[in-house]
Amino acid sequence: MSDLEKLSRIALESGAIRLSPDDPFTWASGYKMPIYNDNRILLGKAEHRSFIAQLFAKYIGESINNLDVIAGTATAGIPHATTLADKLNKPLIYVRAAAKSHGMGNQIEGPLTEGQNVLLIEDLISTGGSAINAVNAIRKSEGIVEHCLCIFSYGFAEAQRRFDEINCQYHPILTFPDLLKEAQSMQILSNSQIESLQAWHKDPFKWAETKGL
Repeated sequence: MSDLEKLSRIALESGAIRLSPDDPFTWASGYKMPIYNDNRILLGKAEHRSFIAQLFAKYIGESINNLDVIAGTATAGIPHATTLADKLNKPLIYVRAAAKSHGMGNQIEGPLTEGQNVLLIEDLISTGGSAINAVNAIRKSEGIVEHCLCIFSYGFAEAQRRFDEINCQYHPILTFPDLLKEAQSMQILSNSQIESLQAWHKDPFKWAETKGL
């Protein structure tokens, strides 16, 4: 079993990723979507946290050089950034959604020196807003951040466009096509459900309207 197959099975069997094309979820945005991702469920087992850190580290070793600091987005990126920083013996920082209104007024917690190369860790990238906010905060503090890793991404075109605009690459360890391929292998979906999910991935924000939902 490949790493992606294993991660897909872990996500699906744990309920961290749920697929429900017949009874879709309502996201905070109000859109009805046939998928829901809650990677916080993956925090429940040490072997899951360790495996995710292993996948991140493997990607870094193959693709990213000159890494000084690991950063996590608050809050869901922090535990995975912590596990990875421990594995790589690197300094750790985390980035709040906004600066505190009291105390030192920090948005970034932890030591960051001007010119350090920072790798940002996010758990999920949807449209990319929280991760991009963190990238901008790090750059405002004179850190260098050119890469963001996440556990899973829906693959929305908007996210890619927004990361391109700020000249930062984002890399999901697991993508929706990989996930769907493994779900099909596990035989947990009917052929019509798979076709519905494929249609959603092609046009996610019009999928529910097309189905009359």
